[in-house]
Amino acid sequence: MLYQAYQTHSDLIAPWREMARQVSLALSYPQWHRHQPVRSVSAACDVLCHAALTHGRPTFGIHTVESGGAVLEVVEEAVQRLPFGTLLHMAKPQAPAQPKVLIVAPMSGHFATLLRETARTMLADHDVYITDWHNARDVPLADGRFGMDEYVDHLIAFMETIGPGGHMLAICQPCVAALSAAAVMAEDGNQAQPRSLTLMAGPIDCRVNPTTVNKLARSKPISWFADNLIATVPWRHAGAGRRVYPGFLQLTAFMNMNLERHVSSFVGMYNNLVAGELEKAEATRAFYAEYFAVLDLTEEFYLETVQRVFQDYDLALGRLTWHGRPVDPAAIRRTALLTVEGERDDICAIGQTVAAHELCSGLRPYMKSHHVQTGVGHYGVFSGRKWNQQIYPIVRDMIHTVQP
Repeated sequence: MLYQAYQTHSDLIAPWREMARQVSLALSYPQWHRHQPVRSVSAACDVLCHAALTHGRPTFGIHTVESGGAVLEVVEEAVQRLPFGTLLHMAKPQAPAQPKVLIVAPMSGHFATLLRETARTMLADHDVYITDWHNARDVPLADGRFGMDEYVDHLIAFMETIGPGGHMLAICQPCVAALSAAAVMAEDGNQAQPRSLTLMAGPIDCRVNPTTVNKLARSKPISWFADNLIATVPWRHAGAGRRVYPGFLQLTAFMNMNLERHVSSFVGMYNNLVAGELEKAEATRAFYAEYFAVLDLTEEFYLETVQRVFQDYDLALGRLTWHGRPVDPAAIRRTALLTVEGERDDICAIGQTVAAHELCSGLRPYMKSHHVQTGVGHYGVFSGRKWNQQIYPIVRDMIHTVQP
């Protein structure tokens, strides 16, 4: 009933949002828009029609990139399609050979396009691939389950498609799965095991400096999460009948963590529109167009992640399994490891990601490196000025150093 109630509310309010959009459009004509009362009404309508959730993946919108002193075309290619994710290649047809890097996007309520800036920056010096996860509400029941094991399956399949010599960079929640995939591939002697593994702001060991997010995950038994946060996809969608953790619930949780800031952003957007500061308003609009594009997670993936990563610490305690087989990070011997943390990260605190170094005991010290970025929170680790100017050069240099 939870998802159906949301869908009904969304359907009822949709005509009002469309009306607001039409009014805003009608009032945008220059001969009317120069009057302050008209701008106020237009701005209010604009804010109303853009403060809405969507469920389709936005576009990456990366058409060109500066690389090696030249501006190169970027073409998106779906290299491999699996039921729950696509291996997307951001190809540069005119570029020379560069290290192949798989960016592992989080499956945490948003689409992979949330890493648009990460991908754009990496494209300057790398041949970039990215995990383009599918919205679970659009995946038919006939395609089966998708839990942590299947997540690792996808990463291994993607690395095998990229081929030997590839690198892997995981951001936030998938750091556990990325480390698991690298460990399994190393133990199997898989020729496509990554040459390097970069883990950025990921929950490898949530016992260290627990954040509010970590404490919330442990505040209830897993049965509570199953009973209160899992819903059934309505029949109007391709994944009808699938049990999911709805993206709108995840977004609500994120919004409530910084509600005053989000309210302030929309008030600022309204004031910018009234004042005619359209570039500032567009920046806010673009951010929330991405932020309000939500993706549903399968029931099994969400509950397994909560229990195995945030409650039971299976990886940190050596109890994590993949299809019943123990995951042994100590088996990793040929993959260079870089971990990155943000000083002000309130989602994945300092110490949680660097814990991977102790787990990867088979790696020689010179193959391990760690960086703590001062002055950034969670998102600042992979986006923004300090990502571009201070963190990225470290990631780039590590990849190019170990490139065969």
